[in-house]
Amino acid sequence: MTYMIHIILYEPEIPQNTGALIRLSANMGSHLHLIQPYGFDLSEKKVRRAGLDYQELADVHEHPDLATCLERIQPHRVYALTTKATRYYSEPQFQANDAFLLGPETRGLPDSVLATFRPTRQLTLPMTPGGRSLNLANAASIVAYEAWRQLKFAGANPRPQA
Repeated sequence: MTYMIHIILYEPEIPQNTGALIRLSANMGSHLHLIQPYGFDLSEKKVRRAGLDYQELADVHEHPDLATCLERIQPHRVYALTTKATRYYSEPQFQANDAFLLGPETRGLPDSVLATFRPTRQLTLPMTPGGRSLNLANAASIVAYEAWRQLKFAGANPRPQA
């Protein structure tokens, strides 16, 4: 599918977030990439419960490190999601095969990883003053659906007729 987008979780820590993103990936046709190490066992009940029965329907790939992941998938562009960015996720014009990189839930992407992205490839989600961050699965879902919307929901079921 040429409209595909990639969601990359860098060292995810919370199994329920990964499970939720497995379900999201299955329902929107995106690829989910998991960068090791994880803060949980991928076969944990919490992952399965959050992903329901979607694990077999989702396109999930495991990678030993970020460089290997990017070499294997060769995305068009990679955007890093971070609370440190000044550019909103809604500003870029996304394209098929773009990728979104999200860091561990408790600490975000390491500075060494963020430093490899120019500011135009670092995106944030707006929040009210005092907000620290959004849930990882929620943040990934917001950005992934914006990209899919811009791609005119390519590959989605036809709209029901009124």
